Amino acid sequence: MKKTADEPIDSYLPQNGNRGYRVSRYDLDLTYKVSSNRLEATATVTAVTTQARNSFSLDLADRLDVTKVSIAGAGKVKYTHRGGKLTLTAGREFASGAAVVFVVRYGGSPAPLRSDWGQVGFEELTEGVIVASQPNGAASWFPCDDHPSAKAAYRIAITTDSPYTAVANGTLTERRTRASRTTWVYDQPEPMSTYLATLQIGYYDRIGVATKPVPIDAYVPARLRAGFEHDFARQREMMQVFETLFGPYPFPLYSVVVTDDDLEIPVEAQTLSVFGANHCDGSGRSERLVAHELAHQWFGNSLTARRWRDIWLHEGFACYAEWLWSENSGRADAAIHAQRAYEGLERTPRTIVVGDPGPASMFDDRVYKRGALTLHALRRELGDDAFFALLRRWTDEHRYGLVTTEQFVDLAVRAGDASLRGLFDRWLYAAPLPETRFA
Repeated sequence: MKKTADEPIDSYLPQNGNRGYRVSRYDLDLTYKVSSNRLEATATVTAVTTQARNSFSLDLADRLDVTKVSIAGAGKVKYTHRGGKLTLTAGREFASGAAVVFVVRYGGSPAPLRSDWGQVGFEELTEGVIVASQPNGAASWFPCDDHPSAKAAYRIAITTDSPYTAVANGTLTERRTRASRTTWVYDQPEPMSTYLATLQIGYYDRIGVATKPVPIDAYVPARLRAGFEHDFARQREMMQVFETLFGPYPFPLYSVVVTDDDLEIPVEAQTLSVFGANHCDGSGRSERLVAHELAHQWFGNSLTARRWRDIWLHEGFACYAEWLWSENSGRADAAIHAQRAYEGLERTPRTIVVGDPGPASMFDDRVYKRGALTLHALRRELGDDAFFALLRRWTDEHRYGLVTTEQFVDLAVRAGDASLRGLFDRWLYAAPLPETRFA
């Protein structure tokens, strides 16, 4: 059936995403005052039309006030901004395949968006800012096509008070100070989904963690440095292990931010991860989370699910990476973790299917654990050599791309045989737990 312009991009988040164009680049020029939570910004969105049209919509939170819009070569542009949608109407029609550049000036006091998964997006800290947008919080701070399939390059320039450090995705290409303000410019050329775009502002010391196999930096409050150096000490080893198992790290650098506030869970973003002060207490209890977030650089950031129903391709793989790190760091084998997870799932309701859990259960722990068990069951069928060769081929063939469960199943079948489809059916598309024992 041919899709219409009114159909949602994704049934899990029908209000997010837009038709008629494909973004190739975001240039965000942001000025932010921490003390008053005041943002003034200009977003330049470069795109290509996918159908002939004169009207285009962007996702943008209603609490941000739009002051001026333009479309290059369109003359006068009318706009409306309501219901989380900024709709621009040009005075002429753009042909399919035409280049379009939207420029939006806006400002206000950003705040997280309410969602079925809690508050997401731009949020004030005690001293600074955290942006955690999964799954649909990007519109809390910039106009965008807010869906994971809409990957684009980014340049993020943030001007803020000089005592603060500002961290965003990608490589810091410029830092300049004028009077009491500093501008930080970050370039992220590898395609990135909107929910992975982030901005972190705080009183941070920069720590050089490693230079090989890729540069690893950390941004940490001075009072937490000792705890960080203990709890995050094995990041370089993790990187080396994961490169062996998953293939080359997909980005030119990796950074970690530790906020001065506690966080319920760490935050995944492209080229960086964000942890709370409670994850950096010197106990070492957060090591599995450190491994989990690092693994997302391969599974979630470089390879991104085309639709939210395939979230297990992010979370199941990152959960399994925790077990692989344990196995490769002299602790419990992945099989032991798999058996524990299996026994835990036996005690929980079998009411979701991992391959299509429904929007309310996207981030249910059962998706994480059963997704990881799917991978361990596959590993057991293929054997280690074929299984890890499959993972490396997966990350190589789809580097910086969009992926689906069907693509992974097809690749696994080519690595093994058609009987593997039954394995995936049992683990991903049936609610009952397959009867088995891992250890």
